[in-house]
Amino acid sequence: MKIIIVGAGQVGGTLAEHLAREYNDITVVDINEATLRGLQDRLDIRTVIGTGSHPDVLVNAGIEEADMLVAVTNSDEINIIACQVAYSLFHTPTKIARIRSRNYTNPKYKAKLFNDKHMPVDVMITPEMVVKDYIQKLIEQPGALQVLDFADGAIQLVGLRAVKDSPLVGQQLRFLKEHMPDADARVAAVFGKDGAIFPTGETVIEDGDEVFFVAAKKNIRKVMSELRRLEKPYHRLMIAGGGNIGFSLAKALEKDYNIKIIEYSTDRARHLSEKLNKSVVLNGSATDQELLLDENIDKTDVFLALTNDDEVNIMASLLAKKLGARKVMTLINNPVYADLMQGGVIDIAISPQQATTSSLLSHVRQGDMVCVHSLRRGAAEALEIIVHGDEKSSKVVGRAIGDINSPPGATLAALVRNGEVLIAHHDTIIQTGDHVIVFVVDKANTKAIEKLFSVSFSFF
Repeated sequence: MKIIIVGAGQVGGTLAEHLAREYNDITVVDINEATLRGLQDRLDIRTVIGTGSHPDVLVNAGIEEADMLVAVTNSDEINIIACQVAYSLFHTPTKIARIRSRNYTNPKYKAKLFNDKHMPVDVMITPEMVVKDYIQKLIEQPGALQVLDFADGAIQLVGLRAVKDSPLVGQQLRFLKEHMPDADARVAAVFGKDGAIFPTGETVIEDGDEVFFVAAKKNIRKVMSELRRLEKPYHRLMIAGGGNIGFSLAKALEKDYNIKIIEYSTDRARHLSEKLNKSVVLNGSATDQELLLDENIDKTDVFLALTNDDEVNIMASLLAKKLGARKVMTLINNPVYADLMQGGVIDIAISPQQATTSSLLSHVRQGDMVCVHSLRRGAAEALEIIVHGDEKSSKVVGRAIGDINSPPGATLAALVRNGEVLIAHHDTIIQTGDHVIVFVVDKANTKAIEKLFSVSFSFF
């Protein structure tokens, strides 16, 4: 695909890196020459200097032949106008915009504003809401490293770290069904200390392995209990940072959790106290030891560092853990920092770029992909694909899972048929219309998965 990305910041740069790896024709537009030079030095992409909403700049970037425009600058207005220009002058097929302001995303206005008659944005990405939803799922499933929804929440894929003295640790995966006769599940991938392991019935789960499994949402807790001791539900949360993510998370959870939110800006703290109902708003620094001790950090179930400063988030998290917080989750923009900190003192390092990129990838992939989730810093992927065609035009329709020639490291883990969740086994037969959940250990094989589920021209 020929894709133009407007905005070379963290979201645009991460997206360009993902898409360039997949042999797409990528052009990045930005006003910052130094940032563009840095991207071009390490990626096989074109760059154009200029304002991405200006028609002449877009022409220089190749908008006339582009399949897609992705506008992800820090300005909602530039992103919206870039989509308008692409639609009105160049009839670009797909237009995606990053839009952060709650004024634009308010459901009262959103549908009326964003359509082909007014503001022609086909897909709206709101990174703060994506990250908020990601964190909310982690809080609702204590002990999980990652929780992803498929088929409108009917199926979840959960990543967790296996611990010794759990029923399945030290045993072969084929005993999973014996342990849980009433709860069907499928281990989609195992990541041990030596890297990825493609799971078979003989695979043995070891202490410390990172295990990704798929199950119907109602069975998730039961499966988790086989791989580690179930953690008690969280009750007390402390949030450092009252920006868009911190505020929206507190707003979503304050009915069910005891929440304290620490905000450094006095004006912002006052605003939060007016907008939140039950949450306690504290004006101060999240790295203030006395403040944390006064607010009973040692009785806090989860400390969430969600400011826009990586160093503040990391230092606040280390301090909170030292002072007795049960678990810390830390928002880290710099991928190098995230890799360094994950799994040590910091329990979960949250990458906003990874969460946002996942929400964009399904629109770039070929085939009928409902959603794509990027896992393990983009090394692996989980996909939800709708099956089309018939036994003549499709390589999967009418065939049992065990007879399908899947690419190496790909697991067809589960499917949803007419609203019913079916965990995939070797004799499960795929039908047209099924939503299939596929886990790809090595992202390099994603193209092969797209090809596997593609429909031949005879179908049309």
